[in-house]
Amino acid sequence: MSLPRPDHDEARGGTLGSRLNWLRAAVLGANDGIVSTAGLVVGVAGATGDRSTLLTAGLAGLLAGSMSMAAGEYVSVSTQRDSEKAALALEKRELATAPHAELAELTELLEGKGISRELAREVAEQLTDHDALRAHAEVELGIDPDELTNPWHAAGASFLAFTAGALLPLLAIVLPPAAARLPVTVGAVLAALALCGWSSARMGAAPPGRAVLRNTGGGALAMAVTYLAGVLLGATGT
Repeated sequence: MSLPRPDHDEARGGTLGSRLNWLRAAVLGANDGIVSTAGLVVGVAGATGDRSTLLTAGLAGLLAGSMSMAAGEYVSVSTQRDSEKAALALEKRELATAPHAELAELTELLEGKGISRELAREVAEQLTDHDALRAHAEVELGIDPDELTNPWHAAGASFLAFTAGALLPLLAIVLPPAAARLPVTVGAVLAALALCGWSSARMGAAPPGRAVLRNTGGGALAMAVTYLAGVLLGATGT
């Protein structure tokens, strides 16, 4: 009996899921950039209206945040990649030292997916003959040996997403006239956060209303708290 082959839509499903995960991460990274930088520049604006001070603070926050995001993502994904490599190496050793036990294990895993014992055994044997390591990696570990997580890609994506998000409040606070800076910044930030909340909810097939409210409410609270702190520090001459 020949092995069942996934249809075209199923074959594309994994790729689509991977792309959605990257897109969701980009949206969340941009969201972090918007909130953290907006809180910083609005707080500074509460203490001083000097444009160069606002620009310096905003650029420092942008660079610090984007580098921190990139470094954190690189470390996290590197750890995940190391774990994947270690799991694959262990599986390779087990296949070399105990092939019959591994075949029985693969059969049980396939049987656990609802395949009859006889068919699961036949499928396991054919998968093992074709590529035993790949079969165990995908069925047992949930890993594609050819597509291990890439820490450089993750770090770069986080850096770019955070930077893109952070540029919005930075430009909104330094470009308008002094009297319009706060209203323009708050309005632009809340609009961008609403878009991020809507996008993330739609990608997760969730109702967007609640996500938008959470996002805009959290951003508004962050700006209110930092602005109040800036006003108090400015009033005391600190």
